[in-house]
Amino acid sequence: MSELAVSNIVESVVIGGDLSKLSPEQRVSYYKAVCESIGLNPLTRPFDYITLNNKLTLYARKDATDQLRKLHDVSIDDVDIVENPTHYVVKVKGHDKTGRADVEIGVVAKTDMQGNLGNVQMKAVTKAKRRLTLSLCGLGMLDETEIETIPDARPVMIDAETGEIADTAVNTFAKESGAVVKEIDQDKKYKMLSAEVVKMVAAAKGLSDQDAVKALNELKAAGKIDAEGIMEHYEHAIKGETK
Repeated sequence: MSELAVSNIVESVVIGGDLSKLSPEQRVSYYKAVCESIGLNPLTRPFDYITLNNKLTLYARKDATDQLRKLHDVSIDDVDIVENPTHYVVKVKGHDKTGRADVEIGVVAKTDMQGNLGNVQMKAVTKAKRRLTLSLCGLGMLDETEIETIPDARPVMIDAETGEIADTAVNTFAKESGAVVKEIDQDKKYKMLSAEVVKMVAAAKGLSDQDAVKALNELKAAGKIDAEGIMEHYEHAIKGETK
């Protein structure tokens, strides 16, 4: 990818601030360009997509902050946990290898994590550390621990290889269930499976992911599951109806 091509792509996004305005090919190139510019491996999928304020944008996943902490030698100097009646508020201080220091906070409601206060504390610490990492590394984007608290933020499934935006019905399922949806057959609109379900079936049956996909496809071919009722994947997998 030439510098001029990358420059044109980046410029169009910076001006419009909306990745949905790019062509699928441009989205793939932009994604790779962002990763290359900050030294991240695009194959690890460090970023995913959300729609926020009616614009398609990227947010940082755990893989992104983990890689950035290593690349920039981000160190945590101090962690301060404050509990109030409704939330845990965590303030972290840290610095990078250049000596630049910063402070960030992570706030998580006590009702989160099914009310398990130990897990709530850990989540708040993780949230603060990731926010600190992104701040020290100069990335002005949301972390995945933040998007769940923003009502208008909607995860969007986009094919990593083609840049195509997945079907709206599948995006709705992903938003409601939190599952990662993968398109496995582009010849038919609703040939979709949840990667999360595939892994669950593979683990339960001692199968490879590929064999688990085949088993689920057999159920689909038999009319026992379909994409419009994709939650049935969970039911069939739990009942042991895969071979």
